[in-house]
Amino acid sequence: MRARRPSRSACAVSTSPSLQGRGCLRLATALSQRAARGVAVRLAFFGSPPFATPILERCLEGAHEVCGLVTGPDRPRGRGRAVEESPLAALARERGLALLQPQSARDEDFAAALTTLAPEALLVVSYGQILPRTLLALAPLGALNVHASLLPRHRGASPVQAALRAGDEHTGVCVQRMVFALDEGDVVLARSTPIGAEETAGELLTRLSAIGADLAAEALDLIAGGRAVFTPQEEALATYAPKLTKADGVIDWSLAAVELDRHVRSVTPWPGARTRLPDGRPLGLARPRPVTREQLSAAERALAAESPPGTLLRCTGSLIVHTGEGALEVRELTPAGKRTMPAEAWLRGARLAAGALLGGER
Repeated sequence: MRARRPSRSACAVSTSPSLQGRGCLRLATALSQRAARGVAVRLAFFGSPPFATPILERCLEGAHEVCGLVTGPDRPRGRGRAVEESPLAALARERGLALLQPQSARDEDFAAALTTLAPEALLVVSYGQILPRTLLALAPLGALNVHASLLPRHRGASPVQAALRAGDEHTGVCVQRMVFALDEGDVVLARSTPIGAEETAGELLTRLSAIGADLAAEALDLIAGGRAVFTPQEEALATYAPKLTKADGVIDWSLAAVELDRHVRSVTPWPGARTRLPDGRPLGLARPRPVTREQLSAAERALAAESPPGTLLRCTGSLIVHTGEGALEVRELTPAGKRTMPAEAWLRGARLAAGALLGGER
């Protein structure tokens, strides 16, 4: 998330006279007054589902006051493309929150409406827009961002997918101070969690959102009490995770089976892994599993030795594909226009034979 960059003297929340600059003095004064009163933080919540929804729910259950939700406009959803309210917007209406849905965070009418809410802090969770300096200036306690990685690793829009595709054994959640640079803010809290051997991006995101909910509540408590300490990130360790596009779902069978396993899981559920059948029809792939050489028959090993990546080695009972290194079993498939089903069920009527070639994405 991008926002304004505070001076480095504001790395730790403090009321020390050593703090310099108008912004630091404003923050120090606000925190000093808040600590003396011992009252809750009044915050505006910026976010998008699904990652932000459990975090907003936790904030609503906690000691702090959510004065409003800022989220994207309602959009067409489903096969009928009817405009539907998002789960996050529905939650806000259910709880009686002020609901702001600007097309752009730079909209002047939106800024005026946010000003009337008088938030003391902003909590930003997967909002998807860059916040202008004028907007952040409304909150004397500043803005916090809940990010789904262990910063500085995987800065950017798709940290969960990036962690899976990179083969990371652990990932986590950070709460950072927002700055005018991509996820470069000083970190107040971080928590690590192992990544499951078969975990998908959707499953991991769900777990991380629960961790993020806990960390957001803890961070707000620290801010309210003037006890938050922010730690600068190590720039030398930074990596980046750009926003996914539909093209990221296309499978390159020349990659090794272990890489393809991570790739398929990283794009599940969106944009979804896909290849093409020999007749050109698209085929969605899920629940991958690398196959060892010992798990293949002698005939399948011989076929792999003389065939290009993408060749079907087995299509009876299970779907196993030859890759650039090793073989990959795909246990769930999504034929064009149909629901996801077990590979065995689809293969019974697919009329495929070993040696057929997958790929040729158009």
